Amino acid sequence: TLLGQQLIRPGQLNIYVMNANGSNKRLVLENGAANFAPYFFPDGERIIFSSNMDDPRGRNFDLYMVNKDGSGLERVTYNETFDGFPMFSPDGRYLAFASNRNNAQPNDTNVFIAEWVD
Repeated sequence: TLLGQQLIRPGQLNIYVMNANGSNKRLVLENGAANFAPYFFPDGERIIFSSNMDDPRGRNFDLYMVNKDGSGLERVTYNETFDGFPMFSPDGRYLAFASNRNNAQPNDTNVFIAEWVD
């Protein structure tokens, strides 16, 4: 497929929240960008995710956070390549994420752990 051969990229991915059984689905973020890999903050009130919303070419992904009601959108990382798949430690003190920053070879992806300060 074209996607499998990396000839095209997903153009629009929205973020929703819902109950575990799929009921009560609510749109959190729809902005025409590819927003993916959402993860709840330990407080359950905010979501961190990866998006290409600030790259006109749609190639560079950074981390963003938003309240679960869709308000308070804020950019978290500023990187020229890829940041994605964010996850918090259970106590919320650390954020782990994948990134192409500081890679030894082109397209290498590494895992970074950062202390989270609100």
